[in-house]
Amino acid sequence: MVPFLKKFFPSILKKAAEAKTNMYCVYNSNTLTAFTSSLYIAGLASSLVASRLTAALGRRNIMVLGGCLFFTGGAINGGAKDVAMLIVGRILLGFGVGFTDQATPVYLSEMAPPKWRGAFNTGFQFFIGIGVVTANCLNYGAAKLTWGWRLSLGLAVVPAVIMTLGALLISDTPSSLVERGKVEQAKQSLIKVRGKGTDIESELNDLIRSSELAKAANQEPFVTIFERQYRPHLTMAIAIPFFQQVTGINIIAFYAPVLFQSVGFGSDSALIAAIILGLVNLASILVALACVLAAVTGVSGTKHISKGYGVLVLVLMCLYAAGFGWSWGPLTWLIPSEIFPMKIRTTGQSISVAVNFAVTFVLSQTFLTMLCHFKFAAFLFYAGWIFVMTVFVLLFVPETKGIPLDSMYQVWEGHWYWRRFVKAQS
Repeated sequence: MVPFLKKFFPSILKKAAEAKTNMYCVYNSNTLTAFTSSLYIAGLASSLVASRLTAALGRRNIMVLGGCLFFTGGAINGGAKDVAMLIVGRILLGFGVGFTDQATPVYLSEMAPPKWRGAFNTGFQFFIGIGVVTANCLNYGAAKLTWGWRLSLGLAVVPAVIMTLGALLISDTPSSLVERGKVEQAKQSLIKVRGKGTDIESELNDLIRSSELAKAANQEPFVTIFERQYRPHLTMAIAIPFFQQVTGINIIAFYAPVLFQSVGFGSDSALIAAIILGLVNLASILVALACVLAAVTGVSGTKHISKGYGVLVLVLMCLYAAGFGWSWGPLTWLIPSEIFPMKIRTTGQSISVAVNFAVTFVLSQTFLTMLCHFKFAAFLFYAGWIFVMTVFVLLFVPETKGIPLDSMYQVWEGHWYWRRFVKAQS
């Protein structure tokens, strides 16, 4: 939005006005990058702290805390007077997202029956997609107002209120309640989520046994998780979120309007294109995209792209986003949240979320510079990673569908590679 750039990032407008500016370099601004990526470094820090807080206070209470922080961050951003206020707001948003990203997938996995666990966590990614589309639509509408950027940033308080009130209306997970010694409340929670008349005693007994074993071991979770028997779990907690981010999906999401403006769309058209991209939310398509950009903009990046080629770029990015939407999108939240035993579950999820934020921070901090110097080849970088992660999944990621959380060890014992690390369970 021009008023937003004029107030906070005037150098970008000045650069865009220069006739011979390389289209890939218009938005290469350290200040703009700091604004974008500050959320993710804050999320990284909070997700590591969230492990202990989630175990001590419960999954639900951490979601409430995350909602309150998100509300504060949205309010500060909406009323920002300078770049410092913008970054403070983004940091608070990052704390909010860090806490909720750690607690929510664990909550969903622990509450869902085994056969529905995948669907529950896919719902998590689905509503992230809803949020992206809603935000893009709001940006498009608000762009017509001189103060529209305040509306776009300030309306983050609405989902924050919904998140906070929603968390207050639900019970904590049986696993969390048992872990904190509230067995009777855990029983009532199980009855509530499984239904009256359901035999919940065996599930409750399994939770109590797992909790007692964890307490008997009396080990620091961040030490336990590095034991040899948990090598497969730790590998997945690091590799899965790392690979999700090097698909390039968040870079596309962050900078979609920037990319579309760079290849010839007007300001409003770029926002519309971002909406379309969100609605259809991986290696050959990125290769094709890079080839199109190379052919029509030239190596220098100063050629003007035609509207027809601009539409082709949009279509390719939509296909790319669609591929992500039914693969790495939901599964990245599901797999780390379900593979860990109770005693290190919150720790494992914290590591997973922290890796996600760390890689996102690095990529968001470097993408605009990469785009400026590598031009269309920046997309080949992500295409290469997609090939690597596909091979990794084929060889090392086991199927967990329909397996109860407390029986997940069977998956590792039966895997051709990971069985050499895990201890056989009776």
